[in-house]
Amino acid sequence: EELTGETLGEDRCGIDGCSVPSWALPLASLASTFARLASGTGVSAEHADAAYKLMAAAMIEPFLVAGTGRFCTRVMQALPGRVFAKGGAEGVYCAALPSEGIAIALKIDDGARRGAEIALAATLLALLPGEAAAIDPLADEGIRNVAGLETGRLRASGELWRALAGLRPSSL
Repeated sequence: EELTGETLGEDRCGIDGCSVPSWALPLASLASTFARLASGTGVSAEHADAAYKLMAAAMIEPFLVAGTGRFCTRVMQALPGRVFAKGGAEGVYCAALPSEGIAIALKIDDGARRGAEIALAATLLALLPGEAAAIDPLADEGIRNVAGLETGRLRASGELWRALAGLRPSSL
């Protein structure tokens, strides 16, 4: 509750894919939570220290966050020490860029993880254009059939790119 700013009652709690209790939160609260985790601002010194250690450990060993081939593992490996990312249930993705003071929370309405991953990669590209070589492979991926033939591509829509164009911070 300290991190989210929300009341976390049993009526908002469910079990996620990892069998961990998870609470339904508005996206603004998820983004604020990641911002507090990344900055330590607005939380007790004890929670700030714990959050710093958690994020640092995750960025040092991203494989332990989600395992082989998972998007949050891949994005943290592509941007070592720059991004803390974690996927959630039903098309939710959150990330923090601690050194830039930026937090991101997004949800894809249909709950598809692959759409959320592409949207997060596109958002990271908009925020970190100097890291395009590392992020580009995450933002445009082929879809393969069982024979290994590419049958389509996953990439951000023109509409998303236009929306993200306004996010490019001039100070980065």
